[in-house]
Amino acid sequence: MKKVLNKNLTLYFDKNYPHIAVKKSKKNHTATLGIGGNIGNTRRRFQKLFIYLQRSGAVDIIQTSPILKNPPFGYIQQKDFYNALIVVKTDLNPINLLKFVLRVEQFFKRDRHFENSPRTLDIDIIFFDKISINRKDLTIPHPHYHERESVLIPLAYI
Repeated sequence: MKKVLNKNLTLYFDKNYPHIAVKKSKKNHTATLGIGGNIGNTRRRFQKLFIYLQRSGAVDIIQTSPILKNPPFGYIQQKDFYNALIVVKTDLNPINLLKFVLRVEQFFKRDRHFENSPRTLDIDIIFFDKISINRKDLTIPHPHYHERESVLIPLAYI
C-alpha cells in the first residue's frame, strides 16, 4: 500500500515496514537507525536488511516506520531516495554500534564516492538512548535530523 503525501513524498507500507515487535528485548540500550538508499531495488533491500538484522544477534528490532520516498538533498542530480527508521535494542555501545552498521553497509555493497552520493544502503545512528556524542567519527543525535523530512516523517510513525 502507498500513501501519496504530495508530489514529492510518498509513504510505502511494505512487509516489515512498519513493524512492531511482539517479543520484549532484554538488551540494555535503545537506538534509532535511519536507513536510506537509491541504487537498485531499495525497498527489496530494506526487506533483506530487516532479515539480516533479525539474524545478527547484535540488535533486536523493536519497531520500524513505513518507507518514505523523497527527493535527494545535497547532491540533487540523482534518483529519489527511500528512507525508513528502525528502532533497535542492543548491548553494543555507540562506537561498536557504529562499527556494526558500517559492516552491514559493506555487506550490502555500500560505496562512498562523495558526500551525499547515490548509494545502495546508508545506515545512520539517529539516536542512542538519550545521550549526546560529538566526535569526529560519530555525532548523536545525528546532525540536522530535525531538518530532514526523510527522518521526521518516518519518526511520526514510531
